[in-house]
Amino acid sequence: MSSAARTGFTDLGYGVGLRPPHYGHVLETRPAVDWFEAISENFLVAGGRPLHVLERVRADYPVVLHGVSLSIGSTDPLDRDYLSRLRQLAARIEAAWISDHLCWTGVGSHNLHDLLPLPYSEEALDHVAERVRRVQDALGRRIALENVSSYLTYCDSVLSEWDFLAALAERADCAILLDVNNVFVSAHNHGFDARAYLAAIPVERVVQFHLAGHSDHGTHLLDTHDHPVCDAVWELYAVAVQRFGALPTLIEWDDRIPAFDRLQAEAQRASALAAEVCGDHARRDATAPLAADHGA
Repeated sequence: MSSAARTGFTDLGYGVGLRPPHYGHVLETRPAVDWFEAISENFLVAGGRPLHVLERVRADYPVVLHGVSLSIGSTDPLDRDYLSRLRQLAARIEAAWISDHLCWTGVGSHNLHDLLPLPYSEEALDHVAERVRRVQDALGRRIALENVSSYLTYCDSVLSEWDFLAALAERADCAILLDVNNVFVSAHNHGFDARAYLAAIPVERVVQFHLAGHSDHGTHLLDTHDHPVCDAVWELYAVAVQRFGALPTLIEWDDRIPAFDRLQAEAQRASALAAEVCGDHARRDATAPLAADHGA
């Protein structure tokens, strides 16, 4: 990842989400995964067991902070207290990077606890790009934004989702966390070509992949994170790796969470598939030091 757009992001390998049911197993066995991704909001406290666990995990593994409440697309003012606490947490655990979602989560200070899609308009693009720049200034680093799954579209949209995402990354000088499952889910729900989506995203902006399972409800797919990654998403992941390279890949599993070994096997499958697509250089030394972050 040599592009200037990827400065501050390093090749972590293949990891899983850090979830409470697995805290004891991770601390006691130090499983053979490369890194962990932690939900930022679960650790924005001065103390307590979750933060203690996170610090112990960070002593042995790289950790990425992944947020769910930045609400970058909202018209509410940015939450400066939240950004301050997030910056402090990132410094405390030496987070490899910070990511969140390209969405809005509420209005009028009311959190709807969902990742809601944006209208893909020029006005929304200008609005979000300005907010991303201000967030990066507040955090002192470039962030990665994730594409969300969606189940509706807006009459005011004049851009495709992929064109909006690509333009935003360029205007705001941010990175992209490409959720391959979300691309697959949204492509099915809205009838677009998932491969065309991948082909339109600038290679130099993508720094991480997400993989997860979804539920098939017949008329639509729902991004539930409670199943293994399906074969069709693995096939799309291979296409993504071929285009963007063997980037850090994270397995998400947030409901009906199985034993840790199951998640570990998914991460190992991602590693093996990336090696098959890219060759042996898809693997790297998991003990390699983190790249320096040169700011937003």
